[in-house]
Amino acid sequence: MRSHVSLELRWADLDAYGHVNNAVMFRLLEEARIRLFWRPPGGSPGSATQVFDGSPESDTLMIIAQQQIEYRSMLPYLEHPIDIQMWIGSFGGSSFDLYYEVFGSSGSEAETLYARAMSTIVLVTTSSGSPRRFRPEERAALEPLLGAPVMIGRPVRA
Repeated sequence: MRSHVSLELRWADLDAYGHVNNAVMFRLLEEARIRLFWRPPGGSPGSATQVFDGSPESDTLMIIAQQQIEYRSMLPYLEHPIDIQMWIGSFGGSSFDLYYEVFGSSGSEAETLYARAMSTIVLVTTSSGSPRRFRPEERAALEPLLGAPVMIGRPVRA
């Protein structure tokens, strides 16, 4: 099952070429990921997948081990929110691969796929910096997000 997070673009997200800057795309993916997984500090989860503490006192960090983006089309400024769809392609003992597809529409046309991305995320203990295994309740909450991985980028040329 995919999870959907809607985000508004800002005029400042554009670069001199008139489309969303590549560094901004990483920030948008980060914002969507935080909304999907982190409980607000001092708050209760808004969804079943918000199983990680987002406060500075958290005992767990979510570290990006690898991240890549495949741009399918230039993302211009849109008045309507973009739709970032996310799902988990695979689980390890202390890590998972999170996939994203970024869609948008000007409102009068069909949605366009602007980017695909993948992040390998590792759970790390705050105190030691060492990877830690998923707790059973965390894995159970995230398993509904399990879906098929997609290929990001081009195959390696020989």
